[in-house]
Amino acid sequence: MDLQIDYQHYIDVVDGWIVDQPKTVLLVFLLLSAGFSAGLGQSGTSSGTSQFTEDVAAYQAFEEVNDNFERVTFEEDTGTTQLIQSGSNVLSKPELLRMLKAQQRLQANPELSVVQTTSVARAVARAIDPSATTIDEEIDAVEQATPTEIDRAVQVTVEQNPSVRSSLSEDFNARSASASATIGIVTHSLTTEVSDSAGTGGDSPLTEIQRHAEFIVGSVGGDIRVFGSGILSEEFSSVIGDSLALVVPAAVVLILFFLVFAYRDPIDLLIGVISLAMAVLWTFGFMGLAGIAFSQMLIAVPPLLLAVGIDFGIHAINRYREERSEGFGIHESMRTATDQLLVAFTIVTGTTVIGFAANASSELGPIRDFGIVAAVGIVFTFFIFGIFLPAAKVYLDSLRERVGFPEFGSEPLGAEDTVLGKVLPVGIHIARLAPKAFLVLLVVSTAWMGYYGSGVDSRFTQDSFLPPEDNPEYLELFPQQLQPRDYTVTETTNFLEDNFQTGEEDVTTVYVRGSLTDGGTLESIWRAGDSPPDSFVVDDGHARETSIVTVIQSYAERDPEFAALVARNDRDANGIPDDNLKQIYDALLASPARDQALNYITDDYTSARVEYAVESDASQADVTEDTRTVADRYRVEATATGNVVILKAVSDVIAQSAFISLVLALAGSAVFLVLIYALLEGRPSLGVVNLVPIVVTVAAIATTMRYLDIPFNVMTGTILSIGIGLGIDYSAHLVHRFAEEYDEGTDVFAALTDTVRGTGGALTGSMLTTVTGIGVLVIAITPILGQFGLLTGVSILYSYVASLVVLPPALVVWARLVHGENAESTDAASGPDGADGAV
Repeated sequence: MDLQIDYQHYIDVVDGWIVDQPKTVLLVFLLLSAGFSAGLGQSGTSSGTSQFTEDVAAYQAFEEVNDNFERVTFEEDTGTTQLIQSGSNVLSKPELLRMLKAQQRLQANPELSVVQTTSVARAVARAIDPSATTIDEEIDAVEQATPTEIDRAVQVTVEQNPSVRSSLSEDFNARSASASATIGIVTHSLTTEVSDSAGTGGDSPLTEIQRHAEFIVGSVGGDIRVFGSGILSEEFSSVIGDSLALVVPAAVVLILFFLVFAYRDPIDLLIGVISLAMAVLWTFGFMGLAGIAFSQMLIAVPPLLLAVGIDFGIHAINRYREERSEGFGIHESMRTATDQLLVAFTIVTGTTVIGFAANASSELGPIRDFGIVAAVGIVFTFFIFGIFLPAAKVYLDSLRERVGFPEFGSEPLGAEDTVLGKVLPVGIHIARLAPKAFLVLLVVSTAWMGYYGSGVDSRFTQDSFLPPEDNPEYLELFPQQLQPRDYTVTETTNFLEDNFQTGEEDVTTVYVRGSLTDGGTLESIWRAGDSPPDSFVVDDGHARETSIVTVIQSYAERDPEFAALVARNDRDANGIPDDNLKQIYDALLASPARDQALNYITDDYTSARVEYAVESDASQADVTEDTRTVADRYRVEATATGNVVILKAVSDVIAQSAFISLVLALAGSAVFLVLIYALLEGRPSLGVVNLVPIVVTVAAIATTMRYLDIPFNVMTGTILSIGIGLGIDYSAHLVHRFAEEYDEGTDVFAALTDTVRGTGGALTGSMLTTVTGIGVLVIAITPILGQFGLLTGVSILYSYVASLVVLPPALVVWARLVHGENAESTDAASGPDGADGAV
C-alpha cells in the first residue's frame, strides 16, 4: 500500500512565512525568547551523588534504616566535623596542645553550636590527670606534663581504650608513642537535618560552620585541616560552576573559529551565533519554568544543542549558497533550500528526539531529566534553525542588497574544485569497486565490535564526581578569572585512605522486617552469619557483625541479672535467647543499654538491622552479591542495603538504562525512519539504509569505551542513545539529499556525487565545529564530564566518517536491489567517472 503523502502544501506555508514575512517571523521569535528568559535562574542546582541514589530500592531500605534507628538516638539533629592533624609526631606535647586549643576555640564560639569534642589529645590529657573534665583543665594537664609522662599516657590510653587506635594513623608506634596523623571529632547541634543518605548532596547546613571552623583552626598553627560533609557538598556544588566557567569560554572560542571557517561571512556568522544562543536560552528558560534543577548531567545539554544547531545552521546556509551560486535570487534560493531542508530537519529532529528521549526510561531521576530536557531542546533547535535563521538570512540579505554591503564568502563548502570536494567522495570510490563485499566485511567487523563492546563495565563511585587532587597544568594557560579554585576534598580523602586504613573498607547492612518476638528469630539472625562469604570479615568462623544479638550479649556480660534472664531462655546455652524474646527486649530497653539497642531494633520489635564488616579489598559487586546471599538466609524478610550495596545498585541501573535506552532509541528510530520515508518519499526501505552507519557507530563507541576502560556511569551511560541521536543527524541529511537527487532514471553515482559534495561539505563544517565544541568538555574539572566530552566528540566523528564511507556503498546496493538491472545499466552508461566525470 502506498503511504506517501503530499507534504508540499505544508512546506509552502512555512516557506511563505520565511520568504514573504521575515520581519514578522523575527518578531515572533524574539517575543518567545523574552518569554523563556523569564524562566532563567528559577531552577536550582542539584549536585553530588545522592541525586542518583534516591530512586533505587536499596536506597529506600537504607532510608528506612535511618528513620527507624538513627533518629531514635538523638533528640536533635547533629553533624560532625573532622580535624585531621598531621606532622612528624602528632602525639608530641606541642601537637597535642594544638589539637586541644583548636577544639577549645571551636567550642568557645557560639556560632558553631559545638556540643561535644573528642580526640586522642583529650584522652591522653585525661590519662595524665584523671580529674580533668574540661578542655581548659586538659590543656593545663598537658602543659605541666613532661615528655616522658606524655609518652606513658599515650601508651596507657591506647592499651585501655583500643577504639582510640582507629583515630591514629597506621604508622602509630606504641613504643615511641608517635604517629604522623590523627583525627579529632567535633559534634555540632543543628536546627536543620543532615542527610544520612548514601552519596553526597549539593547542600549542607554544615558548610558555613566548617568554613568558619577552618579560619578558627588556622589560628593555632601546625597542620590541621578541617573536613566534613559541608565542605564536601560545597565543592561538589562549586565544581559545576567552575566546569562551566572553563568549558563555555573554550567552547565558544573553538566554535567561533570553525563557524568563521564554515560561514566565511560576518552576517551569516552573526545569524548563526544568535540562533545558537537562542536555542540555549529557550532550553534553560524551559528548565526554570518546569522546575528542573540544573545538575552535572545537564552540563552536557548545551553542547548537544550546539552540535545539532551548528549542523542545522551550516546546512541551511550552505544549501542556500548552492542555489545562489547557480544565479537564483534571494527568495527563490531560500524557498528551494527550505523545501529540502525542512524535511531533512524534521527527519533529523524526530530521530534525535527519540535518541535523547529514550533516556527518560531510566529509573534514575537525573538521567530522566537529561532525556527530557535534551529532547525539548532539540525541538526548540528545529524551530529556531528551521524557521528563524532562514527568515533572518532572507531579511538581512535583502537589506544587504539594498545598501550594497558585500558578501565575503558565498561559495558552498565541498565545491568540486576544492580540496574538500576531492576528498569527500571516498565512499563513492568504494561503492564503485565492490559495494557488496564491503558491506559483508562491514557486517562481520560490526558484529565483532558489538561483541567486544558488550564487555563495557558499569561503575558508580563518588570519585567520578570529585575534582582532581591537583589542577592540571594546562589550566594555567587560561585567564586567572577562569581558573578553578584549589579543591581540597580529593587530597583529603586520599590522605585519609592512605593513612587510616583499618582493614575494613566499610560495613554492609541487612535490614530485617517482620515479627522479631517469635521464638528462634534471634538464632536465625545469628546463623545467617555462619560460614560467611569471602568479602566478609570473619571472627572464629562467623561474620563480624553488630546487631541486637551482639547488644544482648554485650549487656549480659555487664549485668548479671540480665545475663540470668538470657540464660533462662537460652535452650542451647550459646548466649542467644530462644524464648520469651519480648521479655528480653523489654528488659534491654529498660536498661542503660537502651540507646544502643534502639540502633539495631525498633521499639515495636518489627524491624532490625544487622551490620557486617567487609574486607577492604572487596569490590562493590562482591560485597553486594555476598550481602544478598546472607540476607537470603534469614527466615524473616531481609533486604541488603548500605552504601556499598546502594552504589552497586545504581551501577546496575546505569547499565540497564544504557541497554534499554539503546534498544528504544534504535527501535524507535527504525520505526520513525521507515514511516517517514514511506510518507515523504514513498521509499520506506531508505529508513533501513539510514540506520546502517548508526549501527556501525554505536558498535564503534562501545568498542572505544572498553578499549579505553571508560565505564558506563551516569554520564556515559547515555552515550549510546546520544550516539544514535547525533549520528542519525549526519546520515539523515545524506539519505534525504540522495532521495531528492535520485530517481529510477538517474545514475546512482551522479546522485551520490551531488549528495556527497553538496551535503557532505556542510557535514564537514558541522563535524569540525561540534567535535571541538563538545570535545572541549575534556578539560572539565570532573573526570565524569571529561569522559563524556571525549566519547561524544568521538561518536560525532564516527558518525561523520560512517556516513561518508558506509552510506554510499549501502545506497548503491539499495538502488540495485530496488531497481535491479536498471540501476546497473545506468551505472555502466555513466562510465568509470560517473555522469559528470567528477569522481
